[in-house]
Amino acid sequence: MGSDLVVRARAVAEDRLVSLPRRWAHVQGVAARATGVTLSLGCRSAEEIVAAAWLHDVGYADSVAVSGFHPVDGALFARGERFPELVVSLIAFHTGAEEEATQRGLSTALGEFAAPAAEALDVVTFCDLTTSVDGVLTDAHARIAEILDRYEPGDPVHLAVSASAPRLLASVSRVESRLAAAR
Repeated sequence: MGSDLVVRARAVAEDRLVSLPRRWAHVQGVAARATGVTLSLGCRSAEEIVAAAWLHDVGYADSVAVSGFHPVDGALFARGERFPELVVSLIAFHTGAEEEATQRGLSTALGEFAAPAAEALDVVTFCDLTTSVDGVLTDAHARIAEILDRYEPGDPVHLAVSASAPRLLASVSRVESRLAAAR
């Protein structure tokens, strides 16, 4: 997908994340997955979803991080870069961000963004959870296990993913059903 929006999102993500090789590999895999999924599903917001896939982890970049909560930091950055509000909200709410915001005491900060449509958010979450840290396809259960392994049990990420895993897997299941129906 080569729209101006997607090309710009990719360039911004690369500029900010290339110094984080594993994160950059993951983002490239998520964006590739999003491109294929949005085409298969005929998503009307495909360009925004793919742009958000490119930018979903930009909040991890040292040059972007402010609060230490990458969805909010990334969304604030994307808003400042004048990306469409749908892109901004998909970044803010991707992959269970509401639960992590609660764990971090940052629900008010997340509340500065409008929640995106569930169908679009499901696609971003699906792509994130079916792409490994190295950018290759993986099973959502394996990806969740990997995240839980990577963070200590008391860490806000570990607590949030533990609490939101059923909802995250439900998002994945909804997209899998939509993909199966589109075949």
